[in-house]
Parts: sequence; structure tokens; C-alpha cells
Amino acid sequence: MEDLMRIALAGAGAFGEKHLDGLKKIEGVEIVSIISRTAEQAAAVAAKYGAKHSSTELDDALARDDVDAVILCTPTQMHASQAIACMNAGKHVQVEIPLADSWADSEAVLAKQQATGLTCMVGHTRRFNPSHQYVHNKIKAGEFNVQQMDVQTYFFRRRNINAKGEPRSWTDHLLWHHAAHTVDLFAYQAGRIVKANALQGPLHPELGIAMDMSIQLLSESGAICTLSLSFNNDGPLGTFFRYIGDTGTYIARYDDLVNGKEEPIDVSKVDVSMNGIELQDREFVAAIREGREPNSSVGKVLDCYRVLGELETQLQG
Repeated sequence: MEDLMRIALAGAGAFGEKHLDGLKKIEGVEIVSIISRTAEQAAAVAAKYGAKHSSTELDDALARDDVDAVILCTPTQMHASQAIACMNAGKHVQVEIPLADSWADSEAVLAKQQATGLTCMVGHTRRFNPSHQYVHNKIKAGEFNVQQMDVQTYFFRRRNINAKGEPRSWTDHLLWHHAAHTVDLFAYQAGRIVKANALQGPLHPELGIAMDMSIQLLSESGAICTLSLSFNNDGPLGTFFRYIGDTGTYIARYDDLVNGKEEPIDVSKVDVSMNGIELQDREFVAAIREGREPNSSVGKVLDCYRVLGELETQLQG
């Protein structure tokens, strides 16, 4: 068996449980601690996944000698400060996307990682989805070059609810959260982003955020990306990626992939699982064990947050 990796998870909501489901499939991983907003929820999730400890305070998990690493699925506004707190406590950390909701905070997390040498990874799941891995492998092999990406990220979310339809304690954001997936993926597939533009619709009177947004990107390779985002779309929901390249067209829907004629492409052998979250967690654990920088390390995804910061400045201008 691999060396035992003892993990705490903070934020036991809809997405937190996806990570816990993935971790249960990784050999040599023990889920030690569950941190959540209420003691009742933390205890219930701990019981479900066999964790010996639960609490409402992240510091309680960080103080434990039997915690090697932490996965943060907490509200966006807490990500940067909590990631830094984990590294200050000597714990490796994976923080769910987005790393932060400002460029300055993003830089601060990288600085702490560089100072401590600990593994700090960000949950840019699109790098791990078999559909996008398939395209990336084609690019690396010189068999496909992106000319254009057309991406739609659509939800119907006019109230503050999570993926389970439960009330949220925080406000989601199209730019800093949902656009981050595509901004990073486009750079991963087509090269560093050298130009970015954004427009947004009216601000929601209660939530105070734009419910619709349009973003244009240009990479150093000359490829372009058009990203449309909405919280107002009444179906179909999700994110749909169209890759238009020099040798073909691919359409990715999470872990599924088809060509431009909607003919399915078998991506079942791309990796050891078809679940992007599980693959993301496998990379986190493997990078710690092997003492290497993970794919989607804070250093590798940092430039995404530079672009988001520039777009926010545009939108506020």
C-alpha cells in the first residue's frame, strides 16, 4: 500500500461530497476530519465517510497531528486566507476553484507556497476531465492546434442556492468562479493569454452581481476564445466547449466528447477514471507523495487570475 495520506476536508456541501466520493476510491487515503458551517452537518458527513473528527472550525483540523493535507471547498471569499493558514500550519492544500477573488490575494497564496515549499494545488477540474485531456494530448502530439474556442457556461440561479438547491451562505460569481475554468483551460490548450475583453449585463438588485457576461480572449498562438456566461438561462444547463482546430472540431461536455458531427469519441481509456474530480484528487495525492509540482499548482494556474483581475478592472471602469 502507498504511504497513508491523511486528509481533512473543509466545506462539506454539494461539491465537498464530490471530493469525498473521489477520495474514497484512492488507495492509501484516509479521510480524517470534516469541517462544515454547522456541527450537525459536519458530524453527519463525517459519519457517512468514516472520518474520526468533525468541527465547525478549520483551525481544529489544522492543529491535528494526523492531518497531512487539506481540501478547501469553502466560500470563494475564504479561499486565499484559508490556503495560507493551511500552509502556515505545515499542511499541503488543495483549494477549490477559484484560488481567490482578487489578483493580490492570488499572488499572496503563491508567495506562501514558494516560502514553505508545500504542495498547493487549485481545483481547475477542466485540466483533468478526460474530454479535455484527450484534446490536450492531441495538441501535445502536434496533431491538433486550437484556432478558436467557443464556450457557454449557463445556469438558472436567480437565488443564492448551491448545486443541491440548498441556500448558500455566500454569493457565487460569474467572473471569479465560472470564467476561471475557461480562462485557465484556454491558456492550457492554446498558450498564454495576451488580450482580454469583457462586457457584463445589469447587476442583480439583491445579489449585487452581474447575471450575464461575455468575455473575449486572444492567446499568444493567435487562437481566440469567446465565452458566454449566464445565471439567467432556463436550460440546458452546464458548460459546453467547442474546440475549432486545424484538423477537426471537438465538443466537450464535462467528461464526454464528440466531434463536430456529434459522433461520440471514446475517452474511457484516457485516464484511470472518467470522473474529473477523482482524477484531480489523485493528482493532488500523487504530487505530495512524489514531491513534485502538480498539474494545476498555484504557480501553473496563477496567470488565469492575472487575466481575471484585468477583466474586473475593465468592468469597473
